[in-house]
Amino acid sequence: MVQFASTDSTAAQNADMRRAEQAKLESMGEEIATLAAHIHAATYRLLVLLCEFDEREGWAAPGFRSCAHWLSWRTGIASGAAREKVRTARALRSLPRIGEAMRKGELSFAKVRAITRVATPENETALLDVARSGTAAQVERIVRAWRRVDRLEEAHADQQRHESRSLSLYIDDDGMYVVRGRLDPEAGALLEKALESAREELFGRSAVDPSINDSDAAQRRADALELVAERSLLYGDAGQRRRFVEVVVHVDAAALRQDSNTGQAVIEGGARVSAETPRRISCDTARVFMMHDQRGSTMDAGPRTRTVPPAIRRALEHRDRHCRFPGCELRYCDAHHITHWADGGRTRLDNLVLLCRRHHRAVHEYGFRVERAPDGVVRFLRPDGRPLPDVPAISRPPADLVDMHTARGISVDTSALISFSTGQPLDLEHAVRTLRCHLP
Repeated sequence: MVQFASTDSTAAQNADMRRAEQAKLESMGEEIATLAAHIHAATYRLLVLLCEFDEREGWAAPGFRSCAHWLSWRTGIASGAAREKVRTARALRSLPRIGEAMRKGELSFAKVRAITRVATPENETALLDVARSGTAAQVERIVRAWRRVDRLEEAHADQQRHESRSLSLYIDDDGMYVVRGRLDPEAGALLEKALESAREELFGRSAVDPSINDSDAAQRRADALELVAERSLLYGDAGQRRRFVEVVVHVDAAALRQDSNTGQAVIEGGARVSAETPRRISCDTARVFMMHDQRGSTMDAGPRTRTVPPAIRRALEHRDRHCRFPGCELRYCDAHHITHWADGGRTRLDNLVLLCRRHHRAVHEYGFRVERAPDGVVRFLRPDGRPLPDVPAISRPPADLVDMHTARGISVDTSALISFSTGQPLDLEHAVRTLRCHLP
């Protein structure tokens, strides 16, 4: 009898220990859920700040390509994740209900990122219900199906626009070429593909970055169109190279010197440009020296020569790999003379650095500077002289999230994180049809 009592006592103690351990694990799980909800709320605050920072172009002054480019450099997250955060931040501007749910910690960034791909003020309420009631995986599937339906409707609309196709090209009063047109789906898709290919060659994987603002995206398309036109003139139908095609810039030798205030630069046709433009162009192009008399007539012309010989160019690309501007990894680059050849700089590997066209322009036309220290380290300086580091210093983390949200009057309820999904298989067709039927 004593032995049985001892056994019962041990079993009871073990049961108590299991219950205590289970209670401890449940408490730990609640702490994890609470912290996750606070992270969702903090992410919403991050998106709000990011949207305002983007609208005020706080990223543009340091010379970055886009807000996503700056965010990736400043916070150390991958470029794809940075683009999605900027895109989502912009989308939330017109989606107050979804934003409020995320502010309270009720929606994760994964769900908000998904529904903002298709959300509008008209369907916001329906999609908010989807996000609250479904798992993150189910929300992703519904959004993908929704987008497929939208594309089918857009294809039908494209056919109706065929008869309105047109294209015009003219020069406005300030010498800029203006292109206006409407293309049918086939021609438009062909042009779009050509521009996408050219943009990717110029700007790398960020060519179709959805986080880039409209102005910057338009400028990239203009750069891409220039490359498409250049390739069309250089290569025939069989892909064979045609005769050399050139756009001529007449520039006085004095204008190329950095310490000079004399001379002028004129594109053939009469449009004047700043002296820094030919300095940038002549960093890495062919050049021809001509001698003119006092009346401007050509007296003599030398042979066309490459500024950077092919062997040095290959060595430069092998060393630098991509644009050396902090945070930029574009591979379609110019060879920049750190000390310009017009100022006595040598065309040698230790005086050259790869810069993409945007950052090459930033160095020449927008006041940024690049220097190479005696130990070979390249550093960039902002227009005000402050250094621009390759990797910024790590910022101090904020105070405890719970305290921070309490101070802001944000109350987080972990029960709001639980979806209403019963675990049944998702009827995707029924879900999308029901959602679209309830749209106004």
